[in-house]
Amino acid sequence: MSFTKSLVVRVVLVAVVLSVGVFDTLAQVRRELRVGLPGLPAVLDPAAAAEGAVPVIARHVFDTLVAYREMSTDVEPALATRWTVSRDGLVWTFTLRENVRFHDGAPLTAHEVVSSFDRHLKADEAHTPTGVVWAPLLRGTPGVVKEIRAPDARTVRVTLTQPYAALLTVLAHPGFGVVRRVPVEGHARLVGTGPYRVVDASPGRLAIEGVPGHWSGTLRAQRIVFLDVPNDGHAEAEMDARALDVWLPSAPPRRTEGALSAPGLRVGYLAFQTEKEPLSRRPVRQAIAGALDPAGIGAALDRSAVPLPSFLPPGVWARREGSPVLGGTREAVKKLLADGAWPRGFKPTMLVPSVTTPTDIPRLAEALEAMLGAADIPVQRRVESPEATKAALQAGDYDLAVAEALVAGGDPHLFLFPLSTSESAAKGPRALNYSYYRNARLDDVLIRASQLAFRPERERLYHRAQAMLGAELPWIPLYVQLHWALVRPEVRGFRLHPSGFHRFHGVSLETTQLGASTWPVLSARGPRPGPLDPRRSSAPGEPRDRLEPVAVLDDGGRRP
Repeated sequence: MSFTKSLVVRVVLVAVVLSVGVFDTLAQVRRELRVGLPGLPAVLDPAAAAEGAVPVIARHVFDTLVAYREMSTDVEPALATRWTVSRDGLVWTFTLRENVRFHDGAPLTAHEVVSSFDRHLKADEAHTPTGVVWAPLLRGTPGVVKEIRAPDARTVRVTLTQPYAALLTVLAHPGFGVVRRVPVEGHARLVGTGPYRVVDASPGRLAIEGVPGHWSGTLRAQRIVFLDVPNDGHAEAEMDARALDVWLPSAPPRRTEGALSAPGLRVGYLAFQTEKEPLSRRPVRQAIAGALDPAGIGAALDRSAVPLPSFLPPGVWARREGSPVLGGTREAVKKLLADGAWPRGFKPTMLVPSVTTPTDIPRLAEALEAMLGAADIPVQRRVESPEATKAALQAGDYDLAVAEALVAGGDPHLFLFPLSTSESAAKGPRALNYSYYRNARLDDVLIRASQLAFRPERERLYHRAQAMLGAELPWIPLYVQLHWALVRPEVRGFRLHPSGFHRFHGVSLETTQLGASTWPVLSARGPRPGPLDPRRSSAPGEPRDRLEPVAVLDDGGRRP
């Protein structure tokens, strides 16, 4: 072989070795999925927060008895493979999955589940209740739960003080993750049975690694590193440096390229003080709803939220479709005002909290005032601090008010019941029905829906309740806040969950050629349920590229 040919062969071999080394190094380094969150917890306790970074991370480390489905708040089996409910609705029996182990190797048993729940049900030195998640979702601590027992190693029995059909949906919240307390150097460390275990925790950084053989199947993201990313500038710099794959901001990101959004569970609504004239008259409330244009609302919301045409947001099961609440012709509004005997010269006040992030509520209120004024319904804005607004709402000291509420735990009961029933209409610190609307027929429907465990009947009752609300309009939905993510161009298959507790274990890191460099692509595990085609908004102010969640309604009659 000549010297020239030998030199060429050597150069080629060196290039191949170097390229293989680069590929191997990139594949090894980029097995990590890097996720930015504002405010990482110092200690990961699933019950320590109802929203924010804690439940997002906890969902991957601590399994729950049941879990949210991919694109809705309906549930599917998790640690419990099947469940039954007694005829009186007071006893729920869960059968645990076999061959599940905690991250320290201990087997999952019903006794471990009971011990985990006892952290919140029993207040003593051995059990320190957090109560942050349990109290609001179970009506106090212990609230509706009378006791939790383990008749045998694979059976968990929950006995209630009263029927509470929302229990099943509530148990899917990451705050109800099953934990095992392991003594470590004088304190207790919490371990779970989830698809990932914590391998590194330091200020501003928390890393989790996949657990081989987890019951949920093969994990494509073998390692996830959560990083504390507090603001747009930090996130953009990390994205540009390829040091961050996904950022989950608490408000719409400044950068629109790579931004994804989907409706969440926090709803803004307009409440009427129905104890006051003329707002006690249904035609007047209908006229106000008819005068509000969804497109105008969308423009005022900018990118923080989208108009909500129904009483429940898209990701919540039992949502009633096809009956828009807002909008009407000028002639229809004029007739309704006449039917309701709107007083000449009457100018009610509209109570507005001085909250500007993530939704600029004073800006929205200004748009509402303009729309109502154009329909000969003059109103006067009254902007107060959040604390003063809440006090005025609880005292009934307002005419109209812009307020927000969360579909807590993802169940319709925890939204429609407090906002609409007589039980929540008593003035004072415990008031939640700020409209002070009382309707015995609506009370009956919502109470029965909260007690019947059979899902199809609950869905039928909630559809009926929403129809009644649509006719009476004690309050009207205005918008639903959006969840946002900023995602690198290489990311594929990432989906936002309406709860805000997004899952990352279904993505993988693969490599593809991008110009002269090799970089990873995140792809979904297994077949996709459907394409993620971006949709252009129909109303001004809606994001152009947002994922449309699909509401999946369980038939309720099946047991997994």
